[in-house]
Amino acid sequence: MKIVGVDVGGTFTDFHVMDAGDSLAQVFKLPSTPDNPAEAILEGLRVLAKRGVLDLKDIRRLCHGTTVATNALIQRRGGRIALITTEGFRDLLEIGRQTRPHMYDLQVDQPAPLVPRERRFEVGERVGSKGQVIRVPEADNIAAMVRAVADTGAEACAVCFLFSFINPQHEEALRTELLRLGVPVSISSEVQPEFREYERMSTTVLNAYLMPVMDRYLTTLEQALTQQIPNAAVGINQSSGGLMSVRQARRFPVRTALSGPAGGVVGAAYTARQAQRPNVITIDMGGTSADVCLIQNYEAGVAYDRSVGGYPVRLPMVDVNAVGAGGGSIAWLDAGGMAKVGPTSAGAKPGPACYGIGGTQPTVTDANLILGRLSPDGLLDGRVPLSMRLARDSFADIAQSLGLSIELAALGCIEIVVANMVRAIRAVSVERGHDPRQFTLMPFGGGGPLHAADIARELSISDIVVPTHPGILCAQGVVVSDLRENFVRTHRTLLVSTAAETIRQTIAAIRQQAQSWFADEEITVEDQHVAVSLDLRYVGQNYELSIPIDAEEYLRSAGATIVDQLTADFTRAHELSYGHHDPAATVEVINYRCIARAKLHRPPLPLPPPSQTRLMTSPVTRSVWFDRGGPIATAIYQRDQLKPGDQIHGPAIVEQMDTTTLIRPGSLATLNSANHLIISTKI
Repeated sequence: MKIVGVDVGGTFTDFHVMDAGDSLAQVFKLPSTPDNPAEAILEGLRVLAKRGVLDLKDIRRLCHGTTVATNALIQRRGGRIALITTEGFRDLLEIGRQTRPHMYDLQVDQPAPLVPRERRFEVGERVGSKGQVIRVPEADNIAAMVRAVADTGAEACAVCFLFSFINPQHEEALRTELLRLGVPVSISSEVQPEFREYERMSTTVLNAYLMPVMDRYLTTLEQALTQQIPNAAVGINQSSGGLMSVRQARRFPVRTALSGPAGGVVGAAYTARQAQRPNVITIDMGGTSADVCLIQNYEAGVAYDRSVGGYPVRLPMVDVNAVGAGGGSIAWLDAGGMAKVGPTSAGAKPGPACYGIGGTQPTVTDANLILGRLSPDGLLDGRVPLSMRLARDSFADIAQSLGLSIELAALGCIEIVVANMVRAIRAVSVERGHDPRQFTLMPFGGGGPLHAADIARELSISDIVVPTHPGILCAQGVVVSDLRENFVRTHRTLLVSTAAETIRQTIAAIRQQAQSWFADEEITVEDQHVAVSLDLRYVGQNYELSIPIDAEEYLRSAGATIVDQLTADFTRAHELSYGHHDPAATVEVINYRCIARAKLHRPPLPLPPPSQTRLMTSPVTRSVWFDRGGPIATAIYQRDQLKPGDQIHGPAIVEQMDTTTLIRPGSLATLNSANHLIISTKI
């Protein structure tokens, strides 16, 4: 039985096939089909079947990372939607928070609301801050709202009432009436039942905006897959790093906004377990951007306040920091003659100049080709030829303006893009109190391994792990992901001696939600995993710290023990995060969170080290620029010809279908038992 992971990117669609025995069967890439991403998925399955890699009837699960929602938001190609809210809150979506996209640029404004004012309606209803019903919506008012939504021709409708996260009955009643129109409805008490009105409304609106787009895509995909792989269950990857069913993806498409990067982080954590590196900094470098994430004890951080396409999203998402540094990032000179790289990218079309498909501006890929770091034979085993002449032509003007040779101008481009990625890594490590020297660097994506050695040198990181197939890691990540559901309940609770019973009851209630989900998904007891955390803050603060707890222990503990333990845990977390704490201040719980996971794949067991090592040499060399001292004769290796225990002394380059790995002079690379390349920069 086979499991297939598919990650649809802007340029390529990646496939990772794994059998039930946890062994790799095949990896594969083919160009994406942006107009209909499902076409590339179906074509890839046909090619794999034609090659004899798998029988389509043997596929028992297909796991899918998608960019459909992300692209719809960025390109503003979602559905035509309406919004219904509490009377007096019609313009909340436009008012937002009193912040600016760029503090010092008064010309840049927030993006226009996805729902124009003429499609935003108010209902005379009110629920109080304790959940009490203050004003019941009148039947005539509700009927008028339904008619108004019908008259707008809306493809979906968002509903967000004040304090509905405590008492959702008015939202649920309105949804019942709206569904009679045959229009999908997104209600805030289901999308994210959590306080902070503006972020909850924005997330609910985004969910409604994506519903028509995702429904069309999933319907097309599901119909085709039912015929092509009739025995397979389909899972859609979430931004939080877990899978959900197609049914849930239709209801909550906003959860897929960072589907691809989240898959890469899960794949990185899986690889880290195999390499026995619990603390890892990942760098996923593609064609347009680089995504950075910090993993501690094999777990990635989760953020709850993110922005997608300029719109705030209040949902759990893998804590990834993105920077405009990709293979297609364009090198340019600003008005003062200063060299810059990115964030503008040549993308897939027209692409870097060396692709020869219309691009003329100098990019990071062109620079790597000029410096000998990329093979002139091309990418993807030669399927994408590269032109040295076009690459050099693209850098001619910049080199002349700077008074440098073309090679030094290209090297400057690489140094700038590396500095951009180093800055992004510092944002998730140094700026949060973590020393990057105590972490392993794990590069992936098509460009990560090509620049990892330079990044590690800048940060004094001594250990690099390059996964077996770095360019396919996002597809592998969705294969090894768990089925996951997140639950949250806002219940303000002061940490005083009388609070213990309230805390117990709320934890028990949210755990019961998880158990109901397990039952709905038919998850066996041995595959169930529940993690509970509480968001705490000092009274008067505006932001919370998430504190994980042992729910079973808390439900058994005495009242005073619960309050004392929570206070102590919060004090430690506050001291670690901010460098101080206030022992006299009162602490309060704001949110209760529960993550329910259904284990679909067992964690990998570390393999014993290779029984022997072998120092490799290669007769194939080419001149490669590592520094400003000039080119060095560098040995070239093919990764598929290496075996566990093989060692390579730098300078060297290791080439493979999906990426190129640079090994600086003085470094030692060893292929471990799991076929991951371990590079030591200090030997």
